[in-house]
Amino acid sequence: MASSRRKISWDLVRAGCVVLVMLYHSTSLSTWLHPEFDPRPLTFPFQVGASMLLVVSAYFACVTIGRGSMLKYWWGRVARLLPSFLAAVVVIFLLLRLFPIDGWFYPELRDLRANLLMLWHWKPQDYWFIDGSHWTVPLQLMGFTAASLLYASRWGHGKRMIAVMWTAVLLPLLQWPIRVDTPPETYRMLVDGFGLHRWHLFIAGVAIWMWSTRRIGDGHFAGLLVACMTAQAFHNYANTPDGLVADWGSTIAVWIGICVLAVVARGPDWDRVIPLRAQRAVTWFAGISYGVFLMHQAVGYVVMRKLQDHGFGPGFQVLGMLLVGTLLGWALTKVVEKPAHRFLMKPFQPKPDRVAA
Repeated sequence: MASSRRKISWDLVRAGCVVLVMLYHSTSLSTWLHPEFDPRPLTFPFQVGASMLLVVSAYFACVTIGRGSMLKYWWGRVARLLPSFLAAVVVIFLLLRLFPIDGWFYPELRDLRANLLMLWHWKPQDYWFIDGSHWTVPLQLMGFTAASLLYASRWGHGKRMIAVMWTAVLLPLLQWPIRVDTPPETYRMLVDGFGLHRWHLFIAGVAIWMWSTRRIGDGHFAGLLVACMTAQAFHNYANTPDGLVADWGSTIAVWIGICVLAVVARGPDWDRVIPLRAQRAVTWFAGISYGVFLMHQAVGYVVMRKLQDHGFGPGFQVLGMLLVGTLLGWALTKVVEKPAHRFLMKPFQPKPDRVAA
């Protein structure tokens, strides 16, 4: 598959999704997890950014999967995601122990081991997140692995691929009544461990790519998107003592986000409407966005609490979290992500004698 020119519109999407995650964590989730925080005059209460990043990951998996061997593709994704994640877990663990907050989660060595092994989805009652943002990492790794296996087989092409996509959306959707009605622990562990209730986000990304490259028609694309949006709506229901409660704000935000991604994928680049200086800033932030995503939340809450203890108001607290998250994300990208990726991809680089020939 031929490579395409980098589009500023996709950089803006990546950067925007991470900013939405940071705003949600700093203005809304922070006060829910830690009620002692001062109330925020402005909040962003929608869980949308991380879900959209999964859609974007699936889209670009389709864009890049035909370049080179399947082993190189799969290893390239692992080399990009895993070293930064492992480093982030260790750094956050050390920072939380160096700057403890009375009454807050204080991680032990068993927590470090569990987080390095990504055990939270399997046994959340036993294994706590060191940083809650990390929930997407195992899902992305499983998604890239599934994409590689499918593409290398007959099931990753043509009508068989269409059947796989519909099954991946409808099967978890049909099981939704079991999921929200206190299911057996083994069932819950498998469903949450493999992220069945989020498969529709990956399918949405694949569907957007197929529609943008004219591999499916408008009607088929609309049907897939409606199915994915329905699955997202059911996913955002929670079983509470007062009955089922829906988070329609987050659901509609994801619906809008999926439509925006479809427009970006099918439409022209936005380079003519975004000033050059802004393009450079967006591209820079998009380049460190994975590191920012990994590093901002848990450490950011400590920063906000320290600022509050020293008399700074909610606005300065949110700004402090955004700045520290960006700085730590930049450092993680510079020190770990890029060097580790270059090192791990060396076996797939052409040998000097072949290059000379």
